[in-house]
Amino acid sequence: MKAKTLAAACLAGAAAAVLAGCTHAPTTPSNKDDGAFAYFLDRKATWTENKVDKLPPLPSEASLLSFDVSQNTPLAFSVDAKSIDVGSDGVVRYTIVVTSPAGARNVNYEGIRCDTYEWRQYAGLNATHDGWDRSVATDWSRIENGDLNAYQAALYQDYFCASKMAAAPAKMIIENIRLRRTAASMEH
Repeated sequence: MKAKTLAAACLAGAAAAVLAGCTHAPTTPSNKDDGAFAYFLDRKATWTENKVDKLPPLPSEASLLSFDVSQNTPLAFSVDAKSIDVGSDGVVRYTIVVTSPAGARNVNYEGIRCDTYEWRQYAGLNATHDGWDRSVATDWSRIENGDLNAYQAALYQDYFCASKMAAAPAKMIIENIRLRRTAASMEH
């Protein structure tokens, strides 16, 4: 009987020791990497933008693809099919041509960063209209929605980006714009 009682006491003691180890106060989750293990999604990604050393040729009428921005804007919007490029950094770069009803044009070389919903300008048409002017380059800024002339939002949502990534390779983006296959039209 003593052996059974001793075994039961040892078993009870071992169980108590195990349970005592489980009764520690819960720790608050954090994003801090406090050991060898860290969740992949908790790590800060270090993003590096590809250098834009070479600018595309100025657009020609034959390579312009029009797209809709708003039914209420008097401006016409086109991208140069030959300039569309999906970079390994996740930026879709393109030449935009905005034309007024009187025929005045703004021509810019820009990029849209799909993962952050941002855009930037790399260059604009120079004063003599025969080359690029890099002095008008901007930093990354948030894409504006709801503006009559919010062409970056239209490009992001309709053609360039899906799930915070480039929607397709450049060839497919060009084909979608050419055929006016927007993201919304392909959902059905």
